[in-house]
Amino acid sequence: MKATTVLPFLALLGLMTFSSCSTEEFPEDNINNIALIEAPAPKEIEIEILERINQYRISKGLSALNNLNVVKSVAFSHTDYMVEINRVNHDNFFQRKLSLEQNAKATRVSENVAYAYSSAQSVVNAWINSDAHRANIEGDFTDFEVSAEQNAEGKWYYTNIFIKR
Repeated sequence: MKATTVLPFLALLGLMTFSSCSTEEFPEDNINNIALIEAPAPKEIEIEILERINQYRISKGLSALNNLNVVKSVAFSHTDYMVEINRVNHDNFFQRKLSLEQNAKATRVSENVAYAYSSAQSVVNAWINSDAHRANIEGDFTDFEVSAEQNAEGKWYYTNIFIKR
């Protein structure tokens, strides 16, 4: 084979080999602990977010979702993490997904995150106006929860997790 044919193939093989590896390792005990963190009592903004999402779902002919404490715990652990590192993200999603599969018997898991929206209405509207976030809100799920936490400057971080059992 010519070098011009082999080199792109080798580069592609190298990318496939290294990009599929996670840079973070989590012992199994840590995965289970994600769902065991006790979340604080619901805040008014969290209750309003859940109500607005269910109102939206009902307006679209979809069933309302149920609240589930284990989902709240996992959402809280991620929101707390985002506040701690001061960055909105989906880091460690697969660990949250695995925890919910193990502890809530979830068969499907999805999440929306957000930062700096000051009201339930503004964060829910932002999610509804985004195709990917709206797809989660309108998805085939049975349960959900949300965690909203403020950083030292008073900016809100949000994690909204949806599961199907």
